[in-house]
Amino acid sequence: MSARILAAGVTLALGAALLGAPGATAAPTTARTAPARSQAAAPSIDWGRCRDGFLRASGARCAMLTVPLDHADPTGPTIELAVSRVRHRGPKDRGVMFTNPGGPGGSGTYLAGYGQFVPRGVGRTYDWIGMDPRGVGESRPALTCDRRIGKIGTRPPYEPSTDAIVDAWVSRSEAYAADCGTAAAAALLPHLRTTDTVADFEVLREALGVDEVSFYGFSYGTYIAQVYATLHPERIDRLVLDGVVDPRDIWYAANAAQNVAFEKSMGGFWRWAARGHADVRLGRTAARVERTYYRLLRRLARRPVSGVGAADLADVVLGAGYARFLWPDVASALSEITTRGTARQARRAYVSANPATAGSDNGYATYLATICTDAPWPTDLATLLADNERQDRRHPFLTWPNGWFNAPCRTWPAPPAAAAVEIATSDREALLVNETFDGATPIAGARELRRRFTGAVLIEGVGGSTHAGSLSGVACVDDRIARYLATGRLPARRSGARADVRCRPVPAPPVGLPDRDGGFTPLARPVVPVG
Repeated sequence: MSARILAAGVTLALGAALLGAPGATAAPTTARTAPARSQAAAPSIDWGRCRDGFLRASGARCAMLTVPLDHADPTGPTIELAVSRVRHRGPKDRGVMFTNPGGPGGSGTYLAGYGQFVPRGVGRTYDWIGMDPRGVGESRPALTCDRRIGKIGTRPPYEPSTDAIVDAWVSRSEAYAADCGTAAAAALLPHLRTTDTVADFEVLREALGVDEVSFYGFSYGTYIAQVYATLHPERIDRLVLDGVVDPRDIWYAANAAQNVAFEKSMGGFWRWAARGHADVRLGRTAARVERTYYRLLRRLARRPVSGVGAADLADVVLGAGYARFLWPDVASALSEITTRGTARQARRAYVSANPATAGSDNGYATYLATICTDAPWPTDLATLLADNERQDRRHPFLTWPNGWFNAPCRTWPAPPAAAAVEIATSDREALLVNETFDGATPIAGARELRRRFTGAVLIEGVGGSTHAGSLSGVACVDDRIARYLATGRLPARRSGARADVRCRPVPAPPVGLPDRDGGFTPLARPVVPVG
């Protein structure tokens, strides 16, 4: 997965894990286990100039942090993690803010610059820390297995309408898993679980010389924060968790839940496009727009257009289920195929997100390395196919794309943990943010974590479908985040299993096509990734 949500279309990330039916994952253990931590002196950090322009403009400094490859063997081989920091400004120093953008597999150094987006300057009173997790981005070594895995026009349709398509996907999945097992960075594979990343954050905390940290997590980053707060409860100050991962569903059941949730998330896009039929020409009702989409998939499955196959188009359209700001661009790409018979916009969108250049599968490889090993994953092919066939009958939008995306887990070359870390019930305070129809992290996860963290408060973006969209200008949400980070005080917690604060969601864009021809909307600033 990309380090950021790309305006040129969205590849599958945590929002594209699947293979199955809810409840299929093994029950998590109640043990609080983590890789052993070294008692040696904390490593030093030599901060220097950042290469990234956004980070430099934000006043960041960057460095490489040395950590053990295996935290149970602190004197053994080491790896390096890319880290970044924007120091607080002014006399108020509220401490360190750790961040993670999601994925798994998302590069996170750019998040050091996110303090500037917290209203009223509150973010500038923290030291914001970004990190490329182990194996990711600028961290070394970086895991990459086959840069051609997502090359445009090379993949079968997702829908397994023939035995040949099933065989092709199974072969691709097995081959990719095998390639990861022989990759140059294959030594990382047994050490890319969430608990390894949490142990890395502990080394970073020690290197920074602080006793406790706050944590702002997006999407999968909310799970890292949950595990951190469980394994090191005395080290956590304030938690802001946006797009909350359900701690019950690590990870097989989580993917099945996404398949259900994306049907609702995409419903908003179908309705929006129908209102703009005079412009986009996709159908006068939501049902007709949806039928147009599936008709185009069948057409591209028979014969690609402009080199765009059915699977490529599906990945581009998936962006509409993640972020409302992409609706005009996705509609424009679909409209071009419908009205002109070409797919230049869809091609540019897909290639931008999946360039098939050296190392371009880094996000995907590290995503799998975590998803496949945090907890047991089913290995019986017949079971996986049956689970997907069952879900596909009612939830066709994501089920097969999600299933094939995660299929390498079936033969992944590193063993999984016996069970996921149990996120125990406690009086932990946290500010949780989730939109009602978030497809990647369904709101049931936020409600479950609110139940477990009895001091937590949930802000719901009512009726919205944008994934992890805080700090994007919705004052009802962002102002409360600023108030909590400034004072430590949360909004009042209401009784029952419901949201404590109801806000308007990230707004939908005006109906219609973008103002220009071709290309996807440029972003004014980096946006958190989809996973």
